[in-house]
Amino acid sequence: MIHVCSLSKVEETVARTGAERLLSLLAAGTEVMRPASIARENHLHLVMHDIAVAQEGMTMPGEIHVRDLLDFARRWDRARPLVVHCYAGISRSTASAYIIAAALAPKRCEVELAETLRALSPTATPNPRLIAVADTLLDRNGRMIGAIQAIGRGADAFEGTPFELKIDA
Repeated sequence: MIHVCSLSKVEETVARTGAERLLSLLAAGTEVMRPASIARENHLHLVMHDIAVAQEGMTMPGEIHVRDLLDFARRWDRARPLVVHCYAGISRSTASAYIIAAALAPKRCEVELAETLRALSPTATPNPRLIAVADTLLDRNGRMIGAIQAIGRGADAFEGTPFELKIDA
């Protein structure tokens, strides 16, 4: 099970779910305290801004980020949950949860997965750059991109409500 939340909800989400792995997607300079129950080797902190096109002074999500995310996810034994978070729990984290679920359940329909994401999180607005890079790396031929575009932008919010995404449908 993948649990998605904002930075402010990490500690309580890890405690509530008994998660053993944590994926943090934050801009440089944004501090994250790894909960004591998460071993250092079970925490991946990817540094990037929530942007889809290059901007001066900002780190755009790229291939190395997605490769690291996929490697981290593939090493997860799924015995206990994974918590994925970004600052607001709306864009980078929802994109990453979608990518992980698509990678670990390769036969799952991209459209069904995107629609499930939308049903679970009305605010989810997956980062399009992360989705595009993953679509290429996972050989999805535009299907991930199209599925995420089809669900559209989520409802405006400062912070998303935590939710959980099952990997298999």
